[in-house]
Formats: sequence, C-alpha cells, structure tokens
Amino acid sequence: MTKLDKGVPADLQVHLILDNYATHKTPDGKKWLLAHPRFHLHFTPTSASWLNLVERGRC
Repeated sequence: MTKLDKGVPADLQVHLILDNYATHKTPDGKKWLLAHPRFHLHFTPTSASWLNLVERGRC
C-alpha cells in the first residue's frame, strides 16, 4: 500500500477491491488506512465465489 501511495498522484482517491480474507483487515492495516484517508477499501461479497476465480484470471 505504501508503494501505491507513493506511485499514485496525491490529489487522487484510491479505491481497492479486495476479497474478505482476514489478512486485509489486520490492526496494522486499519491503522495505516486511518492515516491515509484517500484509500478506500471495497470488499467482495463472501458468497461471490466466481469473483475469486476472476481475480486469479481463471475464467
């Protein structure tokens, strides 16, 4: 995320689409997001298993 923060112009909002794995919701990650309010996380529905296949490029 720090690499994205440095690579994306500061005047732009960053929207990330993620699955619901717990690794995306750690205390350190939440703390980082609070310090970087231009980042917005959007989680896929837990019942959307086909999206996991698209994410891996297997469709």
